[in-house]
Amino acid sequence: MASPEKIWLSSPHMGETEQHYVQQAFDTNWIAPLGPHVNNFEADLARYTGVRHAAALSSGTAAIHLALILLGVEPGDTVLCQSMTFSASANPIAYQGARPVFIDSEAGSWNMDPEALERALKELTAMGRTVKAIIPVHLYGMPARMEEIREVAERYDVPVVEDAAEALGSKYKEQPCGSLGDLSILSFNGNKIITTSGGGALLGNEEALIQRARFLATQSRDPAPHYQHSQIGYNYRLSNVLAGIGRGQMEVLPTRVKQRRANFQRYRDYFQQWNEQGYEILFQEESPASFSNRWLTCILLNPERNRGLTREDLRLALAEDNIEARPLWKPMHLQPVFADAPFYGTGIAERLFDIGLCLPSGSNLEDEHFERIFRVMDRFFGCRE
Repeated sequence: MASPEKIWLSSPHMGETEQHYVQQAFDTNWIAPLGPHVNNFEADLARYTGVRHAAALSSGTAAIHLALILLGVEPGDTVLCQSMTFSASANPIAYQGARPVFIDSEAGSWNMDPEALERALKELTAMGRTVKAIIPVHLYGMPARMEEIREVAERYDVPVVEDAAEALGSKYKEQPCGSLGDLSILSFNGNKIITTSGGGALLGNEEALIQRARFLATQSRDPAPHYQHSQIGYNYRLSNVLAGIGRGQMEVLPTRVKQRRANFQRYRDYFQQWNEQGYEILFQEESPASFSNRWLTCILLNPERNRGLTREDLRLALAEDNIEARPLWKPMHLQPVFADAPFYGTGIAERLFDIGLCLPSGSNLEDEHFERIFRVMDRFFGCRE
């Protein structure tokens, strides 16, 4: 018997104009790392987020790497990073030979805990450590407590690199995510709320910094008729073809946010029936200051409060019906590659990882997909009734 169609966690969702822009690139022969689509895509991103400048790059990881270079992060320096995140937030710290220090989550947004951040800065400063940057992350599109994080950062005179890879379309105190750091980054990987297949961006208000990012991202080629390089550069620019996809995706971004938020509400409405029957399925909650794009809808399933059922039990039940779900990010301080890195916190991120599950959340989910998902869940929770 053939398996049912795969329901993905978060698959690409094209609009109506992406192919038009890509065809323009072919028709004009702008099949290159730069071109008019790149320029226009950068302008679209700056306009949407409210920043003055944007550099379109090959990935969000490249954007973080360039941000750290621009901030002067060197071997032996310290960078503070949210522990509960994808490894791309932390890997560029290692690229620079710097020392990552990981900060725990707080229970509300699941993002960087400002109190743990301040403890780390106080202790590291007393030890004489040079802290060059702080990297908070808007996990699954939920804004971090940026006002408090910025206040702590300013007291210690440390710049903030805002990792908004998952949060395009989210807002904190009515200010768009992607505009809340000294430098900010976005990702357009294939699973994000909009995609360029692979891509990212570095955002900021200082023109000189973004211009330098573009220079570094284009192999640091000096202005000369021949190829001359006075410093190490990187092949980090976005192609004109992929930027064309991005231009079309930006046109549907408001719709994609509405669709993702509708998915979240659909899950909330569904789980209410089980919570009324004595279960306790919890969500990542918005604060009054936050508006989340709900890139992914995630739940907490504590077996002690759910009759022994675990998030792994639910993940496997969904997988049996060819439905993708994933545990929350495994915190960076638990990753083997960062086993020796210091950690400041009380274990909240670790607990979230133990009991958290990301559910299918694509903006292209149809009623029939939800019907399949909910049938599996009906059987899963109903088995304990």
